[in-house]
Amino acid sequence: MKAIIEVGSKGTVFKAAREQLAQKERGRTPDYRLSFESARMLFAELTPARLDLLNTLRGMGPASVYALAKTAGRNYSNVHADVARLVELGLIERTDDDMVTVPFDAVEIRMALARAA
Repeated sequence: MKAIIEVGSKGTVFKAAREQLAQKERGRTPDYRLSFESARMLFAELTPARLDLLNTLRGMGPASVYALAKTAGRNYSNVHADVARLVELGLIERTDDDMVTVPFDAVEIRMALARAA
């Protein structure tokens, strides 16, 4: 399963929901979708540091926030805050034993470019 993060208009959410339902009806696990109204909003939430954390954590497997901070070479409190936000966005999950993990094989960021008039 992958996470698809996109910049799109308000109607994009409904299109994504239809696609997820269609995948589920075909017996496939639907991809996780996350939409933002602008590239500015997307990159305010998914900073390079947060994207690096996703990549580091995916490579590590389930880990404590402390172990993730140590492996990433970052300050624990900053990593803790970034992990909390990534959990809210649905890109990181907490396990029953308070470890964090990335449940996706890949993350795709999609952004259509404006057309010339």
